[in-house]
Amino acid sequence: MNAAKRREIFLRLQAANPHPATELEYRTPFELLVAVILSAQATDKSVNLATHELFPVAHTPRKMLDLGEAGLREYVQRIGLYQTKAKHIIEMCRMLLELHGSEVPQTREALEALPGVGRKTANVILNTALASRPSRWIRTSSASATAPAWPPARPCWQWSRS
Repeated sequence: MNAAKRREIFLRLQAANPHPATELEYRTPFELLVAVILSAQATDKSVNLATHELFPVAHTPRKMLDLGEAGLREYVQRIGLYQTKAKHIIEMCRMLLELHGSEVPQTREALEALPGVGRKTANVILNTALASRPSRWIRTSSASATAPAWPPARPCWQWSRS
């Protein structure tokens, strides 16, 4: 397929669906990163069921790391490959804390350096969460003692900038 044909396909897709959105439910770039890692070889429905229980308890890298690998596995055991995914997520949280100030990196290279994050996951994060980062997103480094209300009243891609 030549470049002109590929471009035409992308233009038609963009016209048909100008604002594509993921079915994964999340409120912050960190939550989306965790959800996308969990979604590999799993359904969005199974991931959403797990994260509905997980995110109220652990919605930041620090809280997720405090859960530990065994604690995280309890929440994600209904998802395929959960043991490996839990290991990757815990190590990813450690790296976010140590290397990125608890923030989700905003470059493909930095994202792909995280455990469990390949090119596809990095693209989802960059295109979904970071392309139009709403100012109302909760900072993942927040020292808030309580998790924000879950599930979100509406998906964050519908939030207005304030």
